[in-house]
Amino acid sequence: MSLFKEKKSFFGRLSEKISDVIMMRAEVDEELMEELEEILITSDIGMDTTMHIMTKLRDRIKNDNIANPEGVKEALKKIMTELVDKGERQQLCDTYPLVILMIGINGGGKTTSIGKLAHRLKSQGKTVMLAAADTFRAAAAEQLSIWGERNGINVVRHQEGADPSAVIFDGIQSAKAKHADVLICDTAGRLQNKKNLMNELEKMNKVISREYPEASRETLLVLDATTGKNAVSQAREFGQVADITGIVLTKLDGTAKGGIAITVADEFDMPVKFIGVGEGIEDLVAFEPAEFIGGIFHE
Repeated sequence: MSLFKEKKSFFGRLSEKISDVIMMRAEVDEELMEELEEILITSDIGMDTTMHIMTKLRDRIKNDNIANPEGVKEALKKIMTELVDKGERQQLCDTYPLVILMIGINGGGKTTSIGKLAHRLKSQGKTVMLAAADTFRAAAAEQLSIWGERNGINVVRHQEGADPSAVIFDGIQSAKAKHADVLICDTAGRLQNKKNLMNELEKMNKVISREYPEASRETLLVLDATTGKNAVSQAREFGQVADITGIVLTKLDGTAKGGIAITVADEFDMPVKFIGVGEGIEDLVAFEPAEFIGGIFHE
């Protein structure tokens, strides 16, 4: 059994609500549809995505002549799985060398996710290095260094307030010299000043393009699932300043409803690549659409 399957309890309330509505209905009627709609909206899935799901569900009920509530449940599960499944885009790039820019607001689990991702890649036999390019937040480099020590991984860092792109530059030179497979770069999460953030990210990407043109690239946005609609707003805002290739959804460990994974996948066409399901160093798992939606339906 996968770690993800063992930690699906965070979907309990949503699953129970859907099951209760299905069990209480003997037929497929408008009241059933309205109750399902309300459940989705109140589960951090959001109004627009809920309307999208319900439109597809009504069409499927009509086209497939679904006449019983259990059939509605199966149709709903398939529709939700289709929305979050982004195919090959779901996978982390496996062409090396690889540079990963990690972005996201402070407090969302970005540094912790970097440490867990580094551990995951190292356990797969990859050589990994870290670059502490969040030079504006006090102790950010120190926190990343602690993760580096835990993983036995080198961390390139400068003093607080240094130019983030200079850290990226030195990180690239070190990664090239040591023939590292992956360089993971922490970045500042100052979303309140989007222009500065955009300029910083643009400068970092120019340095990578100039100094490491042979490297593949990923830009992963870290979102805290417990913040619900705020996480959706962050996806929208960061999407305006960065070419995001995937989402890391953190803190799905017993408190979050998990619906934002469906929302960001649908509204922004962003693949969720990893989810954090606990505090342990191994509690970062690859996002599997069928397993994730199966968790909602207790399967």
